Amino acid sequence: MLNALTALTRGTRLVFSPGLRRYVFLPMLVNLVVYVAGLQFVLSHFGGWLDGWMTMVPGWLNWLEWLIWPLFVVTLVLVVFFSFTLVTHLIAAPFYGFLAAKVEAQQTGRPPQDERGLVRTGVDALGRELVKLAYILPRMALLFVLSWVPVANLLAPPLWLLFSAWVMAITYLDYPMDNNAVSFADMRRRLRRRWWPTLTFGGWVTLLTWIPLANLFLLPGAVAGSVLMWDRHYRELGASGEAVATRR
Repeated sequence: MLNALTALTRGTRLVFSPGLRRYVFLPMLVNLVVYVAGLQFVLSHFGGWLDGWMTMVPGWLNWLEWLIWPLFVVTLVLVVFFSFTLVTHLIAAPFYGFLAAKVEAQQTGRPPQDERGLVRTGVDALGRELVKLAYILPRMALLFVLSWVPVANLLAPPLWLLFSAWVMAITYLDYPMDNNAVSFADMRRRLRRRWWPTLTFGGWVTLLTWIPLANLFLLPGAVAGSVLMWDRHYRELGASGEAVATRR
């Protein structure tokens, strides 16, 4: 049984092997530029955001300030991290989709069920990212509002962590599924059907994104790992989420 951690480990080794590593340097450069620009922006505004948030704590909760302050910090960090991650993947999506196709052809001996050319694949990948954003942003907004509601915001950090795992699973597992003509709605059904591999994979990817600088090298491995997860856990599931017979 291929688990999420094994898929990520194998995927990282794959993308830096001869024949594939040439496809990872451009997305790594894109990620580096976005992270440097984002870090400068956050460092210059973080204190003001936090001060403004703390002024909204009602007086009757002052005695809980020792607990509320770190929860606010964690939530704010998660929101900022989440926003940068979405921007990074929006820019890098065409490169990651192409990398996923190369990994699938090399590892399975089957090219993706996709007859689009390179340019069309890149354009469609950007469109698919916008579809993901249309799904993610309203849910992200609800969590953000919850984070400002006194008492209820105590639940915000664990909910953000769960949501992050789900979104990272959607983000990465969508690359091989899009390459194989699986619709976005069908993809979500398949991920829910195999919820444990989905959340563990998304959770590990979320942890990888938090490793400064090293994540630039590890995230392409997550793309390759998503291909291995797709082939092992999701390929045989039909549009209804049930297993169907496939020819190997």
